[in-house]
This record gives sequence, C-alpha cells and structure tokens, in this order.
Amino acid sequence: MGKNELESALPEYFAPWVQALGLMVESFDTDSVTLRLAQNPQLSRVGGMLCGQAMMAAADTAMVLALINQFGEFRPCTTVQMNTSFLKPLSNQDALVQARVMRAGKSLAFGEIDIRGAADGKSVSRSGVTYALL
Repeated sequence: MGKNELESALPEYFAPWVQALGLMVESFDTDSVTLRLAQNPQLSRVGGMLCGQAMMAAADTAMVLALINQFGEFRPCTTVQMNTSFLKPLSNQDALVQARVMRAGKSLAFGEIDIRGAADGKSVSRSGVTYALL
C-alpha cells in the first residue's frame, strides 16, 4: 500500500462532503496513517478555531484509511463507537490526524486517533474507536 493508493481511496469510498475537507496523506507505516487537514475558514469558528465536527470527521476518515493500509485493501466497515476528548482549541494552523490500528480481528477493529497542531505538535483531540468489519 502506498500514498497514492491511500489518497485514491478518499474519492472512491467517502462522501463528497468528507472529500471537501481536503484531507491529504501526510505519512503512514504498518499500523497507522497520518492525514493533514489544512487550516480552512470554512471549518473554523470564531478566532480561527477548528470546529469539533471537522476533527471528528477527519479522525473517522483517517481510521478507515489506517484499516485499508492494515488490510492492504478496502474492507467494508462501520463505526460502532467513537469516544472523543477535546483537549484544547486548535487555531490558525493545519491539523495532523494520526490514526493507529490497535487490533483488527475478524469482526471488530479497535483504534486510537490523535489530532495535533502541525506547527506546534501539541495534541488537541484524542479518540478511541471501535469498527465493525462487515
């Protein structure tokens, strides 16, 4: 699995509004994928703060790409549970969204997502997720 294959999954498997986030593959390894979510006034609240809805959508998308990377192909899946803690606001900088597969079995997959500022490296959001593999 390469960067081009992961990026080509975005228009193939995700809704147009998710594609409109403009997510780009920043890096990946055997069990994680990191996406860049560029700072965008359309995704920001007062003071240039990235809104939580955009962070959660980016986190969910990153985890699906991490699962594609893990399996070497797309496997239909659905989010069963997502528990997110917002640690601090992210303002006026890109976000790096790192999704890590903790365990992938036959019917369930578990992961963790860390969102941090691209400029300062500070964590702004953490999520734990469970996916049903269909």
